[in-house]
Formats: sequence, C-alpha cells, structure tokens
Amino acid sequence: MVVVGIVAVCVVLAILAFFVPRLSRYPERGTQRTLGAGSRAGSKAPGILGRLLSKPFSSSSKAVGRSGSAGRRTRSRFPF
Repeated sequence: MVVVGIVAVCVVLAILAFFVPRLSRYPERGTQRTLGAGSRAGSKAPGILGRLLSKPFSSSSKAVGRSGSAGRRTRSRFPF
C-alpha cells in the first residue's frame, strides 16, 4: 500500500513538474522533507535494524526527486 502511495506521489509530481515547473518544487521539497523525517526516525533504531528501517524512506525520497526533475527536464525539451 505504501509503494502504491509513493508511486502515485511520483506520478503527480512528474505531471506537476511538466505543466508548472516552478511551482512543482514546493510540493517536491515538502514530500522529501516528510520522507526525510521518516528516514531519520527509522535510523535511530540500533545497528542494522536502523539501516533497514531508514532505507525505504531514503529510496522513496530519491524517487520523488528523480520524478520531479524528469518532468522539468522533459518540459525543457519541448518547443513551447
């Protein structure tokens, strides 16, 4: 269920970045800030468990950043 949520957020951010590139940065940063807080909270667990709990949040944050930048990059390639 969480994976579907992250995929949906990535799709919405990519579409938003394509149509309004400047305004897409604020939702992207907010999403990354939220995922970063989850990653920091998960990393407080001791040892290898901390790495295992923080990894899904950090990889989701990377995916959100990539989808936003891909939308803006695609928009820059269009002639309008």
